[in-house]
Amino acid sequence: MSSIGSYKAREFKLSGLNGISDETLEMHFKLYEGYVKETNKLTAGISKFIQDGNVDQEEIPAYSELTRRLGFEYNGMVLHEYYFDNLKSGGGTGDPSRTAEFARAAASCFGSYEIWKADFVGIGKMRGVGWAICYQNPSNGRLSNHWITLHETGNVAGFDPVLVMDVWEHAYLLDYKPAERPKYIEAFFSNIDWTVVEKRLKKDVVGRGAGA
Repeated sequence: MSSIGSYKAREFKLSGLNGISDETLEMHFKLYEGYVKETNKLTAGISKFIQDGNVDQEEIPAYSELTRRLGFEYNGMVLHEYYFDNLKSGGGTGDPSRTAEFARAAASCFGSYEIWKADFVGIGKMRGVGWAICYQNPSNGRLSNHWITLHETGNVAGFDPVLVMDVWEHAYLLDYKPAERPKYIEAFFSNIDWTVVEKRLKKDVVGRGAGA
């Protein structure tokens, strides 16, 4: 646990998005900072239990609770960083061109970019709070879309997040009604920084079809 206390909330120069207000972003940044704070707090608490090189039987209940909570807070911190990073200050240009690296990767795995998008958007519209994430399998380059419940349940082990969309209500509630999540998703797509998304793609592997 050498990294205790070393997690720092990043500052994101993000404003002027299409359909997502600066007020929403400021609230979202504060929420993200809370995940960073709790991650540090829990990591420090866990360290106290293991500093003697052993977790005593009577310590197990408290140690277990801190460790389980860490998964929620840590993933909340990291996924928000992916989310903010794949948005473009001032707004994006909408869908990528058909010759763009991501569009070609999506077509290779799903048959077309449009089919990939329909799947990703469909996942984002699912009832409940969570995340829609497009992952890449680093072993073969395949893209696949997944629903992540809360922050930690549903992440695919070893896969790399390529595009991350927060669909918790705090991501859009100041701008849209709860039932208007599709409008938020449309706004999200109009703000994607495809340059950042494509930098996350591994170029030395080739997708051979949808799925894991």
